[in-house]
Amino acid sequence: MSKVTIDNVTDVVIGSLGQNGEITPRQREIMTAAIKHLHGFCKDVTLTHSEFIEACMFLGRAGAICDDKRQEFILLGDILGVEVLCDMLTNPVTGTESESTVLGPFYRENPPVLPHGASTAQKHFDNEETVFMEGYVKDTSGNPLAGVTLDIWEDAPNGLYENHDHDQPDYNLRGRFETDENGYFALRALRPVPYPIPADETAGELLRYMGHHPNRPGHLHFIVAKEGYRTLVSQIYDRSSKWLDNDSVFAVKDSLVGDFVPAKPEHGTDLYLRFDFTLKAEAAASALAAE
Repeated sequence: MSKVTIDNVTDVVIGSLGQNGEITPRQREIMTAAIKHLHGFCKDVTLTHSEFIEACMFLGRAGAICDDKRQEFILLGDILGVEVLCDMLTNPVTGTESESTVLGPFYRENPPVLPHGASTAQKHFDNEETVFMEGYVKDTSGNPLAGVTLDIWEDAPNGLYENHDHDQPDYNLRGRFETDENGYFALRALRPVPYPIPADETAGELLRYMGHHPNRPGHLHFIVAKEGYRTLVSQIYDRSSKWLDNDSVFAVKDSLVGDFVPAKPEHGTDLYLRFDFTLKAEAAASALAAE
């Protein structure tokens, strides 16, 4: 190995890839680009050693807070716009399929399975507004899709998700629904409210360093899935919500904004929301990715 200098260190590190074992072409591609960009970043800002150590300590603190209720690294990726960028790269919209957006750090697996029209609310709040939501799931040709599962989760009127609030019942405001033979689904929930993402730990440190706020507009999370179709991870935003044009995680898209309007008496709720989803066949998605 030649003597390492500031001019050749990047090439030396890249040259070490795969020396002690086989790596895949994709691993080589990722690591080569990561090393080039990381070294380029350090040179661009003349990163000092003390700043490097400070960054390492920051990442260590972030890792220490991660558990089954809080994924700090996803949150950091959201704040930097990395998750929304990766999602757009992974799920490009090429036709009539619904747009996706970030999963976020608050999803919980295996929510309760609920029947058509059931409510996800297990606890009520003084300032709550109930919502009846319905819609259809179809394919890109407009055909209804039966047996589609829809996972839904949202924050409570106090701005907290149940896994961050000891006063809420387990899996409050979470549920799993299924479309009928006409692709139809219906559910009852609460109007989502704007809330600040957790800013008490490293996420807050990063936001303060960026000079950015922690607030998100009111939204409902969805995972829409059926075998043979690309799973859709998305959100529906309240058109009247604050922060719609200045989301702290940059995840709002025009096609995902919905209208919460006064409900009719037969809905039995304060508000009504109609929103349809369109899924792309997995074969079409795979063909696009291969091009």
